[in-house]
Order: sequence, then C-alpha cells, then structure tokens
Amino acid sequence: MTHTYAIPRLLVAAPQGRSGKTTITVGLIAALTARGLKVQPFKKGPDFIDPSWLTKVAACTCRNLDSYLMTREAIRATFIRHARQADLAVIEGAMGLFDGVDLQGSGSAAEIAKIVQAPVLLVINCTRMTRSVAAMVNGFANFDPQVKIGGVILNQVARSRHEKMLRAAVAEYCDVPVLGIMPKGTRFVIPDRHLGLIPAGENETLMEAVKQIGQAAENYLDIDGILQLARQWAPLREEREIPAAVGINWQKPAELPRDQQGPRIGVIRDRSFSFYYPENLEALVEAGANLVQLSALEDPELPDIDGLYIGGGFPEVLAAELERNQSFRQHLKQMIEKGLPVYAECGGLMYLGRRIHWEDKSYEMVGALPLDVEMLKKPQGHGYMHLEVLPGTPYFPEGKVIKGHEFHNSRVIDLPKDLAGSGCQFAFRVQRGHGIDGEYDGLRYKNVLALYNHIHAVAEPDWARHFVKLARSWRSRHYQDR
Repeated sequence: MTHTYAIPRLLVAAPQGRSGKTTITVGLIAALTARGLKVQPFKKGPDFIDPSWLTKVAACTCRNLDSYLMTREAIRATFIRHARQADLAVIEGAMGLFDGVDLQGSGSAAEIAKIVQAPVLLVINCTRMTRSVAAMVNGFANFDPQVKIGGVILNQVARSRHEKMLRAAVAEYCDVPVLGIMPKGTRFVIPDRHLGLIPAGENETLMEAVKQIGQAAENYLDIDGILQLARQWAPLREEREIPAAVGINWQKPAELPRDQQGPRIGVIRDRSFSFYYPENLEALVEAGANLVQLSALEDPELPDIDGLYIGGGFPEVLAAELERNQSFRQHLKQMIEKGLPVYAECGGLMYLGRRIHWEDKSYEMVGALPLDVEMLKKPQGHGYMHLEVLPGTPYFPEGKVIKGHEFHNSRVIDLPKDLAGSGCQFAFRVQRGHGIDGEYDGLRYKNVLALYNHIHAVAEPDWARHFVKLARSWRSRHYQDR
C-alpha cells in the first residue's frame, strides 16, 4: 500500500558559506510563524548551533538531515515524521548547495533536496555584484537537472539602484523568479564566536536580532510567492507508513516518582551543555528510559538517577560558573567512582577532566578523568569521523566502525603515558578525524565513556539500547539502597 504525504517544503541554500542562509532562514520562519503558520525547521548536516536558532524561532524542534550519517530511507522517514503535521517545512542548507565530501557531491544540500524532492530557494550575496548575478543563477539552475532552483533571494543589496540592476539582470537572462531581497546592514546579523553562531538559549537578549530579521523578511521577501513555491510541489510517496515521533516527558529532580518503571537517565541541559540531537533523546525514551533534566550550573548535586548523558556545548565560556558549583562536581565524581554509567560527548569530555585552560586562566572541573583541556584559536578536530570500536567498549560491538562528527577548538593535554595505570583505556581507534590525539578517541573509566565524537541515534540505533541496558543494570544493583 502506498502512503501519500502532502508536505509544502523548500530548501534554503547558497553558492557558498557566509552568504546569509541562516539569516534568511531565521527571518523567513519568523515571518511565517507571525502569520500563524506552523513551520517545521530542518538543518542539513551535523550542526547544533543553527538548529538552536531555528527551534527558537519556529517554537518547534529543528531536526538534522545528514546524508553522510543517515541513509536515504532514514532521511525521508525523519523528514515525513516531523513535517507531516506542519503547514510548511523549511530546510536550511550548509556550505554551498552542491558542496559535499567528494567530487560527486555526496553529503551536499543538493543531495538532501533530491531525497525529499524539495525546491531550492537560492540566497546570493550580491556584494559588489550586478549583471554577474544572472550568470550565477543560471549556473546553479542548470548544474544538476534533478535539483530545481525555485527562486532567488538577493542578499546584501546596497540601495534601490543596486536592487533594480540585480532584478533586471535575473529577469532578462534567467528563468528563475526573484522572491525577495535583503538590504545590506549589520542590524540583520546574528552574532557569532569561535564555533559559529552563539546558541539561541545562551543569551535571550539576542532574540531582539531575530525580531528585526523577521520584520525585515516580512517587509522585503515575497512571502506569498515563497509559500506558493513550497505548496506546488508533488506529495511524497512511501511504501510504508511513517510512524509519529515519541514524546519526551521531562522530569524534574525534585519531583521524581519513588516507584517508577524503567531507569532514569539524567541529561545536563543548560547554557553550558546544549548540543543534543533530539533523536538521541527520543531513542533513549523509546529504549525505556525516563529522562531527567539537570543543570551543572545550578543543581547542588545529582538526583536519584541511573545514568547520565552530558552533551557538547561551550563549557569554556561558562567555566567560571561550572567551577563555582563545587558540590555538583564533587557529587558527580563520587557517583562516577561508584560506577554510575556516564556518556559524555565533546564538551562533556572537557567537563569530566581536571581543568579547562582558556584565555590565560584555568578552571577546575570534575576531575574524574586524568586530563586537562586547552582551548586554542583554531579547530583541533572538524568534520566527519570513522571510529573502530576497541575491545571492552560498551554501547558498540568490538570491531564495528561507527560514524559521527567532531568540531572542537580544544585539545587534551597532560594525559598520562601509562593510561592503563590511571584506570583508563581508549575506546576507539580513529580511521577518519582527529579525536583525542589523532590516533584514538574516547576514554573509558569504570562506567564512563567520554569522547569527542558526536553520534546520531538514527545512524547508530544500538547506542541508546546499550545505554539504557547499562542504566537498568545499575538500577537493579542499587535499587535496594533507595
């Protein structure tokens, strides 16, 4: 039986990075939601920061679509599952439209557009450009016949004369409509830092920039034309029915039920640790876990939990606040020594070490792992990873090659040469990427696994099941103490 899903949709892309895709996407979603439409945002690739903004603006959790980590079937299922109830699905691309990991464009935004059959809204930075814009539009429109350039947004337009020349050139030489412009001006720029844009949840005052962008989008973009483009696309057809996503009922530490079925897994979600794929959290729930939201900045200690998940983020930016919460750090270290299962990614790895060194200052962290972390100005690991699982590593079978990605300006220092003597072991051998030292990633200590690599549960579904199994085992051993 064929199932049909009529989903208005489009993908926002550009000829290259830093063209204004995120600004236009944020503005477009803000303008659409202001009209009362429900927008489901998606982000191409393994990004965490841009999705935080898209989630904030749409008031709907942004999802990642990554054709390097996820199969074609998984991408379509993810897209349909979360977009089917929306009025419109908006996908933000990454880098240039056709830029991928190889000459064939594998992993590109164009590949996502083909998989979900979405038209492309092309954002062009028109700084110091007039008639040449037509050559650029035609080049992108004719490069791949399976990719439809449905409209163009002219970004960074200097003045009315500049706009007239750009519009005239596209109208004369191209069979692609101009669906709006965005004037040049720093007031429409979302601020950034060393790993990209500042996460949306870190500073609420930055939402003023979003309001300005949304108003500019309503004023300068052809919202009706963009809606028409998204709505005229053919429905998606699948041979199987795509089930709805599982919901997460977040529990608070002070309100945990005494007799609760299933293990409790704490998740540190605060301003310092905010990089989580929503599918990872949902996978834990589907595997039987109850999720408890924690803060390493404000909670005095760990509550009654059976496992702990620490994602990535910017612990270096909040290092002074993390250091001040000494009681939480000490209690976490005590629980780790008792064997509490802990899974920590990137920023979580940094937090579990002894210290973070940044900008000529040092900050005390948990101290469960025998290492310090030094922040540098340039990325120390950036891109997709392939890791071979070493013996004894939980979550994955020995010899399996798992995929993920890393993006960090930190590096591990002062790791003891006699690693086994410290009670630690490496968990993975790096086949692609950098990890901890270019050869290995992941440290195992008791029931802790801390690594730079970020996995996606859609690509690695066994991870959640094994995590919950470890938490369940801990729960059964310590239940009598509760």
